[in-house]
Amino acid sequence: MTREFSEDEVVGLARRAYQHGTAEIQLLPHRTALLVIDMQDEFVRPGWTPYWIPEATRRVPQIARLVAACRACGLPVVYTLFSATHGYLDRPATGAAMPNRYPELGVSDSAWFRDGRIWHALAPEPGEVVIHKPSYGAFYDTPLATILRNLGRDTVIISGTLTNLCCGTTARQAYERGFGVVVGSDATATNDPAVHEHELMTLRYGFARVLTTEEIIEALNGRG
Repeated sequence: MTREFSEDEVVGLARRAYQHGTAEIQLLPHRTALLVIDMQDEFVRPGWTPYWIPEATRRVPQIARLVAACRACGLPVVYTLFSATHGYLDRPATGAAMPNRYPELGVSDSAWFRDGRIWHALAPEPGEVVIHKPSYGAFYDTPLATILRNLGRDTVIISGTLTNLCCGTTARQAYERGFGVVVGSDATATNDPAVHEHELMTLRYGFARVLTTEEIIEALNGRG
């Protein structure tokens, strides 16, 4: 039996999914890994670069709490960051043309995004994987998918910065590779709070389960 759908009905369906939809993705500790995306000095150290994300700095205690909870549950914690890999020849060719490079500032960034260092309050423990990536998404030209599969993990929790660039792109790439995706709504950050909320809506609609840090921890402990 077929039926017709009114414009109001389809818009209402979409709006509810954007705002309240919940993907049917389970958080099972033995099948899940935590990704900490680009919480490095260039984005987190106050005032050091024009790429500083103040909200990412404020999120550090929340992300640290999530990291500690995941370690306690036996989840692998995988870090990503930008650095000067392969003489920059592994970058998307048009990256330098993007307005988020702020060419109008006329400042040299030769000291930034070279060595790659995670902000000290979130430092990896010995043996934890740190992936140096050349673009926004953590799966682009990196061994992340292979690492996760070798760890027996088919679900990822995404934390870090920027919500709408590196975190969001990683969520989309994970989804397209068959991983379950959970995004920490208060464990991610970007440089405009309005954009943060819009990106969470898009991820909630089509790519991920969006949860607070407390909800993630409760789910990992079998309470959510």
